[in-house]
Amino acid sequence: MSRPARAVAVPVPGGDLQVGVWDASDAGEPGGDAPTIMAIHGVTSSHLAWELLAEQLPGVRIVAPDLRGRGRSNELEGAAGMARHADDLAAVSRGLGLGPVVVVAHSMGAFVAMVFAARHPDLVARLVLVDGGLPLDAPAGLSPDELVDAILGPTAARLTLRFDSTADYLDFWRPHPAFQNDWSPALERYLAYDLVPAVGESTAGGGPLLRPATSYATTVEDTIDMNTTSTIADAVAALHRPATLVTVPRGLQNEEPGLYPERYLQGLLAANPAIVHERWPDFNHYTVVLSDAGAARLAALVRRELAQRPAEEPLAR
Repeated sequence: MSRPARAVAVPVPGGDLQVGVWDASDAGEPGGDAPTIMAIHGVTSSHLAWELLAEQLPGVRIVAPDLRGRGRSNELEGAAGMARHADDLAAVSRGLGLGPVVVVAHSMGAFVAMVFAARHPDLVARLVLVDGGLPLDAPAGLSPDELVDAILGPTAARLTLRFDSTADYLDFWRPHPAFQNDWSPALERYLAYDLVPAVGESTAGGGPLLRPATSYATTVEDTIDMNTTSTIADAVAALHRPATLVTVPRGLQNEEPGLYPERYLQGLLAANPAIVHERWPDFNHYTVVLSDAGAARLAALVRRELAQRPAEEPLAR
């Protein structure tokens, strides 16, 4: 890791939101004149999802929060939901003096980005939405737990597990089908960061048991908001900033189809013709961000977006 992130705490309702900032290597003082993006991670992720992208963009400052209920923001008090996350991002943007920036967002983070752009358009220049952001074809009539299981499956089930050590947690992940060709030191750092002590629980040897940092309750709350309310549809309808959607053909378990099956995706794109779409066939939902090849391709897209003139007029819809 040649370019570590520095930690910044930003006051938000319920406590401090923890933010990772990769300063540009040639920007002089932190927060200088380098181009800046805000990067928003997925539902059970953290700011370290963006380490590989940061390595690909040494001249770009990357501001990447740990969303409420995740990473080192996992003990923030109060409800979550897309609007709360969006307002937390506004606090980060204003607290760090960012102004309107390109927002790069993955998975659930892309849905947060949509709501962020709708609620705080003055802080968003352009959107890069990676395998998320437009409504999913979620099954109807399910209980909250069933809905989470249907969409996230083992990704959510992991949140209830306990581990004796970081090594045990890495061993738990090694067989994961998404990473069979893309295991890396950066991925190991990302996974290790996910662990926090399980309060009041200990191993057979008396040491602290470890658990994934992400709050299951917050995951349920966010999944319900994304998929059973009008929050996302309303935000998409209100979108007045240029947006590029990247989708991939394989999902969280490297399975086909991914989150956006082809026929369903074509209907979404037809209903939202202002959104530019790119289909990247060589990736699954994780490796589009958490692999060297995915980060390199995403970095090229981010550089193109940074080179565009800021949007001054609302998009025609």
